[in-house]
Amino acid sequence: MFMGDRREAFAARRELMGYTQESLAAAVGVEFSTVGRWERGDLTPQPYRRPRIAKALGLTLEELGTLLTPTPSGQNGTSAVVLAQIAGADVLPVQPDLAETDDMNRRDLLRLFSMTGALLALPAAESAVCDAERLAAAAQTGAVDSTAVAEFEQLNSHLWRVYAFAPTKSQVLPLVRAQLDVLSEGLRRPQTSATRQRLCELSADLFQLAGEIFFDGDRYTDAAHCYTLAATASKEANTPDLWACALARHAFIAVYERRFTEAAPILELAADLARRGDPALSTRHWIAAVQAETFAGLGDLDTCQRALDTAAEVEHLQGRVHNGGWLRFDGSRLAEERGTCYVTLGRPDLAEAALTDALAGNLTARRKAGVLTDLAMIGVHRRDPEQVVSYTNAVLATARQTGSGVVVRKLRGLQPHLATLLADQQIQQLDAEINSLIGSHAA
Repeated sequence: MFMGDRREAFAARRELMGYTQESLAAAVGVEFSTVGRWERGDLTPQPYRRPRIAKALGLTLEELGTLLTPTPSGQNGTSAVVLAQIAGADVLPVQPDLAETDDMNRRDLLRLFSMTGALLALPAAESAVCDAERLAAAAQTGAVDSTAVAEFEQLNSHLWRVYAFAPTKSQVLPLVRAQLDVLSEGLRRPQTSATRQRLCELSADLFQLAGEIFFDGDRYTDAAHCYTLAATASKEANTPDLWACALARHAFIAVYERRFTEAAPILELAADLARRGDPALSTRHWIAAVQAETFAGLGDLDTCQRALDTAAEVEHLQGRVHNGGWLRFDGSRLAEERGTCYVTLGRPDLAEAALTDALAGNLTARRKAGVLTDLAMIGVHRRDPEQVVSYTNAVLATARQTGSGVVVRKLRGLQPHLATLLADQQIQQLDAEINSLIGSHAA
């Protein structure tokens, strides 16, 4: 048993003191399922509950805090052995299997999605009789107030920033899962109608982030589920821009899998919603950029160019046109998006200048890999093995470094086009390296 794990340490102490989950819940005045969430590490007890929990478990508040926020052995802070002593057990830690942990996080998050989706499906009028009755029960049950909602919002924004800088996006998934659990708990507690609307909005925000993580990991079915829940929560929150972005992300899965005819009607619906949203935001311009890629896939150059022109109108907006989270479009991606469209349309003459401009910008590793893949494709059109090898090797290095499913998918899309150059020994070696990468990624 790994006593550095909060779940097992807390449970061990509870059992040592002779409590079941149900009896401890009764002793501290919570639902027994809440004790389960404490032990899983999905939820942290509120400060006002901790004295009662500490008394029941025979701990000081400091010891309880240590038990709830352990640091794995080998890092600064509380060791697993010390944690085992507090829990009342005499065991040594073992290292968890990282792949198993990642899969566990995914399964737990999907279960949480199902529960939160059910909460979102409840009409606001049925979740409580009225706001006055909800707030009357606040002292007993801990109502969600505006201060708590503001803290939730700050953490959501922080998680988007962490995601942006994380070299491996899946590392952010446990944090997202924990925050979603907090929000779903908030949806069950007493709240005003305005607070419920804000909680729905924050849930939609976080579902989109979870979808982005799954999308980067090549788990498109899971990502689609996230975006569907984001759309549902956005509708409950009555936020057209957020709703439109959730639909656009859902459609982008089809774009990425080159199912352009499926993406087009979803994007049209997203565009209609965006027109009802905040005109100061870049929502409609970002959707136009995704539509341009769809029209390129359908082989419609003229409509693609019109959509790109619409996207470029973002440059005329004033002030902060995005929020850095579920909406990040500010026009800085236009060159690479234009280049991608022209490569898809088989127009390398138009694509190269746009892609060269894009490379001069400040690109993330994943975005740069996309541009380099498109430049490699231009090399294929020109039957230039040197250009193909140079750019593709750089993309392979990024894929190995980041483990990004998005980058691997780019290489998988490029690979069939290498067939016309396989007489070249360098291309043969490149093809073999792509096969090896795809095989290791699927394992």
